[in-house]
Amino acid sequence: MRILKPILTVLLASAPLLVSAQETTVKFQKQVIAFESTESVGVFDVDHDGDLDLVSGSFWYKGPEFIDRFLIGQVKRYGEYYEDFSTIPMDVNEDGKMDFITGGWFEGTLIWKENPGDGSEWPVHEIAKTGNIETTRGWDIDGDGVLEIFPNTPRKPLAFYKKTGPDHFEKYPVAEMHGHGLGLGDINGDGRKDLVISTGWLEAPLDLKTGKWILHEDFDLGDASIPMIVADVNGDGLSDIIVGQAHAFGLFWLEQQKSGSSINFVKHEIDPFQSQYHSLEWVDIDNDGQNELVSGKRHRAHNGKDPGGKDYVGLYYFKWNGESFSKNIISYGPAGEGKGSGLYFSIEDLNKDGKKDIAAAGKDGLVVFWQK
Repeated sequence: MRILKPILTVLLASAPLLVSAQETTVKFQKQVIAFESTESVGVFDVDHDGDLDLVSGSFWYKGPEFIDRFLIGQVKRYGEYYEDFSTIPMDVNEDGKMDFITGGWFEGTLIWKENPGDGSEWPVHEIAKTGNIETTRGWDIDGDGVLEIFPNTPRKPLAFYKKTGPDHFEKYPVAEMHGHGLGLGDINGDGRKDLVISTGWLEAPLDLKTGKWILHEDFDLGDASIPMIVADVNGDGLSDIIVGQAHAFGLFWLEQQKSGSSINFVKHEIDPFQSQYHSLEWVDIDNDGQNELVSGKRHRAHNGKDPGGKDYVGLYYFKWNGESFSKNIISYGPAGEGKGSGLYFSIEDLNKDGKKDIAAAGKDGLVVFWQK
């Protein structure tokens, strides 16, 4: 990790390199849905029957059993990759049927796929030419109840897209350049949601459309996860940042320390022993009222060429114990036995039993982990 502030170097170097691992106290049962190698899966009610379905790549899978699948449309393949790097549910054309937003690296185009509701293939509509999309997230940055769309486009300008009507999006520029990694949250406590990028955090202006975003170069995180999680980890009232290394070893959190208007961050390791923590979720997985960190290794993120790229894959949840995170294993082993988290995974109560389940896609297949 590269740190821009010299004073932080000593603090970061002193962080412990130990992580406690244990069998998960929340039990999951694995169901293999498909052997497709698409890396994204979304969850929403496709056919409006009241049950959640899985949407991944060329197909959707009818819930709650996910045995029957139906063609959405063929997704173009580039080597080991399918051009489908996110699955963000949204009724884009406001016809009462849920569509989804995606895009990919090779074509560099943000698109939405229209749910026809009649079993035919889903029409594809362009939102914007963005340049290479690492993956995309939907976040409500302005609090109006509608998601804005944030594509992470490394080494390209950063912008988000606001839905302003049926099948209409408006581009909101943020920065002339950004890297691999993106997060959203109120860093400085001013009530506005800021953006976290790999080289610092961007302070949100009062006017998101015309205001200037201010970059605070408080850290350099390399190829960081999408998303990075902004949350008050230790309960001190300050927003911290949880970061995965998307193409190297490491998962850690940056503790915010504030003196007046001065903000610094101190690094604490969560798990330095697994690589390719590309996607993170911050959710109450065990129903105890506190959020846990859920993540895993993205299998063959760069076709096995990343550090640790050929190691075993895994999916985990990390529970905060008041002082550090403990690692709970959901799945671990060689690909096919263990399961990674892909580029975009989903956590929902899929069978309405009051417990959250996990749907994860990737080059190691599409799997549901049912919470028991």
